[in-house]
Amino acid sequence: MPQFTITTPTGPLTITESAGAIVDIRWSDAPAEENDDTPLLRAACHQLQRYFAGERVTFDLPLRPAGTPFQQAVWAQMRAIPYGEVRTYGDLARALNSVPRAVGTACGRNPIPIMIPCHRVLGGKGRLTGFSGGNGVETKRALLALEGAMLV
Repeated sequence: MPQFTITTPTGPLTITESAGAIVDIRWSDAPAEENDDTPLLRAACHQLQRYFAGERVTFDLPLRPAGTPFQQAVWAQMRAIPYGEVRTYGDLARALNSVPRAVGTACGRNPIPIMIPCHRVLGGKGRLTGFSGGNGVETKRALLALEGAMLV
């Protein structure tokens, strides 16, 4: 699968494409020595660079995260959270007639962070809880600060 690694303020991100869609974004330890050059990966890199520059608040790329129907529903709820805003695991659980722990598990399995903004989901009472990417909560805090999200 074609991949491209870019440097960001939160560390190197490797973006993976498959069958015309972004399927994975991961923080990596070091930039890749070889990058694949496809129009979709170039567009993804450009949109992420503009996001980190504070110039882009949405992404308009084809995304195809692999997951269960419940995970897909959680990820759809996360994509509906506007830039600079946050929700709690409980908020999403109520919208899905589920429980916060199940939502948290699905958030942690999000294969396309930032574009599917799991960093915008907080614990009860707005607590900044775990984050599976980058440097964990520190990366989550940095992404929320970039977006100007008001934390409780």
